[in-house]
Amino acid sequence: MIEQGQGFLRQSGRRFLRHRLAAAGLVILAVMSLLTLLAPQIAPFDPREQIISERLQGPSLTHLLGTDQFGRDILSRILYGGRVSMVVGFISVAVGLFFGGALGVIAGYFKPVDNLIMRLMDILLSFPAILLAIAVMTILGPGLVNVMIAVGVRSIPAYARVVRSTVLSIKELPYCEASVAMGASSLRTIATGILPNSFPPVLVYTTLQIGNAILLGAVLSYLGLGVQPPVPEWGAMVNEGRSWLQSAPLIATFPGLAIFLVVVAFNLIGDGLRDSLDVRLKEVR
Repeated sequence: MIEQGQGFLRQSGRRFLRHRLAAAGLVILAVMSLLTLLAPQIAPFDPREQIISERLQGPSLTHLLGTDQFGRDILSRILYGGRVSMVVGFISVAVGLFFGGALGVIAGYFKPVDNLIMRLMDILLSFPAILLAIAVMTILGPGLVNVMIAVGVRSIPAYARVVRSTVLSIKELPYCEASVAMGASSLRTIATGILPNSFPPVLVYTTLQIGNAILLGAVLSYLGLGVQPPVPEWGAMVNEGRSWLQSAPLIATFPGLAIFLVVVAFNLIGDGLRDSLDVRLKEVR
């Protein structure tokens, strides 16, 4: 059984690496992640340092991406802002996966509570994602932690539905039925039979959700509900550059491009994982 699992992972890994778009997304994400992690070492300036005499400068050897309306180096702010945006994406998705996944497992395995849990999730899903996040932010107030909570709450019902549908299909398979027939407890059956086999679809969905979470976090910051100045964050930087689109469009363009690249990278990786983990797929693009 272990050898079969290892063989499946090796085959999936080879299919993923042959997926050109997924490999391109992985490279983009790796480069962006490395740049943001090394921001303290490679950023040419303090992201909060204001040099009014150098405000609104275009790209140059001193300021590779130019400066904003306060004379702050745009490249340095993008590098540090990426750390904030990445944290929002990963932590918020982890919150949604933990709570939504737990609700999905309970709803899918224990039929008496299925209807109650899923109707509650349907109520949450009836609200557009941005409106639900704004409502949570209105209650909690602005701030980095509250952004992660708001984005995480938004992803809970979607995770619950994905995990529930996976559990419903897996628990009817012979090895799960055999586990129950042999007297295994529900907790043991879930831990050893259902959760490991739920991993592939949940992994694919999680990869796609991280990109969406980063985008939603940026939108909240753009609206002034997320990370507050002077903390650099991509969405907040786009908002700050909005008033200068005609005279200095690069202030908003570069952080917007950073958001675009990261979201596209996660989507490409998610597509590649979906194709590589599909055992029915013989050939990948």
